[in-house]
Amino acid sequence: MQIIVSSASGSNGQGLGALLAFAPDGSGGTPFATDSGIVDPRGLHVHPDGRHLYVNSGDDRVLLLDTMGKVVAATPPIPELNPGGGFVVPDGRFCVTSRTMRTVVAFPADLRGPGEPLFRRGVVSFPRGFAFAPDGRLFLASGASAGDTGPGRILVFAPETKDATTLIEDPDLSPLDVTLAPSGHLLVTSEVPFGSPTAVGMVREYDTRSGRLVRVFAPDASVTFRRPRGLRLTRDGRLCCVARDEAVAFDLASGRFLGALLRFQDLYGQALDFFPAGTP
Repeated sequence: MQIIVSSASGSNGQGLGALLAFAPDGSGGTPFATDSGIVDPRGLHVHPDGRHLYVNSGDDRVLLLDTMGKVVAATPPIPELNPGGGFVVPDGRFCVTSRTMRTVVAFPADLRGPGEPLFRRGVVSFPRGFAFAPDGRLFLASGASAGDTGPGRILVFAPETKDATTLIEDPDLSPLDVTLAPSGHLLVTSEVPFGSPTAVGMVREYDTRSGRLVRVFAPDASVTFRRPRGLRLTRDGRLCCVARDEAVAFDLASGRFLGALLRFQDLYGQALDFFPAGTP
């Protein structure tokens, strides 16, 4: 198993604009895929078959890669898609946040078909992460742009009517990515004030029924935890988060900080996932 990290480029971080592969011990940082069609990669998510990896590309496309990093399927360029994070939803479709349309777009699992917006355009001011609950509810983070000091918001959409209500409105939250814990609580990466050189990074946990803050995951001084972004949970109970120069891990049950998962200068990580190593 290897750790795949998307490293941003351009306005998203002035990083490498590449997919990097790390060993479980954090060593490596070598290119995972060299296809010229991978541009400013963002969200990642392992296909349910465990042998393919979805990648959201900054050229308005969604890609599917095999364990060797080869592109085996791709959507055509979709005007204004501007994909951010991605997630495989319970019905098998791969959904992405569209930063320009400001909604969530669903694609067939094999990417051989048009994308379908799940909600109207402009449903949030800037879509960040999202997650589906087992009961069909969808949680969508409404994020900030640089300099925005307003409270962070998480909306919840009803499964049948798709009506949205505000579950969380927190002045100490500026959401970047979200995922559901086995407890059903919502885990949210946050950077406050968003875009500030002095921003504080953390992971905040909320009750998905009341919106109540349950606890805060914060690292110690051994890491900088600047620009925290993508979250992943591991089977052994770790909560992992990628950031600018590193990825870090917490013990989900206790909240204890476990240290750096990997370090890489100017990583500007956007997302991470755990993916089998390929063999020629």
